[in-house]
Amino acid sequence: MSSRNLLLTGRLALVTGGGSGIGRAVCSVLAREGAKIAVVDLNKSSAQETVSSLPNSTHHEAFAANVACSAQVTSMLSQVEEKFKSVPTLAVNAAGITKDNFLLKLDEQAFDDVINVNLKGTFLINQAISRAMHRAKVEDGAIVNISSIVGKNGNIGQTNYAASKAGVIGFTKSAAKELARYNIRVNAILPGFIDTPMTDKVPENVLMMIKAMIPLKRTGTPEEIAEVCAFLLSARSSYITGTAIEVTGGLNF
Repeated sequence: MSSRNLLLTGRLALVTGGGSGIGRAVCSVLAREGAKIAVVDLNKSSAQETVSSLPNSTHHEAFAANVACSAQVTSMLSQVEEKFKSVPTLAVNAAGITKDNFLLKLDEQAFDDVINVNLKGTFLINQAISRAMHRAKVEDGAIVNISSIVGKNGNIGQTNYAASKAGVIGFTKSAAKELARYNIRVNAILPGFIDTPMTDKVPENVLMMIKAMIPLKRTGTPEEIAEVCAFLLSARSSYITGTAIEVTGGLNF
């Protein structure tokens, strides 16, 4: 371990969607910076794989929850508090799904499913975590919600996803205004095209077209999103709340 000062020593961070992609990278970077991690995923075995990959793996724990279900969120947070004997003071909402289709072909269930996980899930986790922080009188709480550049600019075949991620931006800005009085900062990150299991579904010819549109001429890595998360959760960003940071390689459609 480097002798440099770690950003998050002793902090407890809850990360949803921690079983893969951006969520797993966030867990890795936060653990590197000294945090204990409650890794939350719909698939507990995936969350356990993440825990096993982290430094000092015995300091972390895996939990299963459907973030779109309030009862499961409440139960999961109780389990986290029981395991760690404290409330999380940091949270990253990285759980998300896509069910892409053109608007004229998109069925109602695919719309509802994406809204429920991406937007309602963000609401339920933010509400539960901020209530716990307020109850515990946390003095430096921080939440990061993962949105998407698609939530700002839209994208063909992703009306449901774009709507959900645009909602996350508006939700984040509103929550930040409400929670500042309780010393809880709330920010959003808008990733561009990042190499994750979600973007693996994009056809190669489409991916080549997208890369040509990105000023940096490449897709991003989950770790590049995770590093921004670590900054936004740390004291180095103590005067930043209610913002939406684009991490896109310059892509702005």
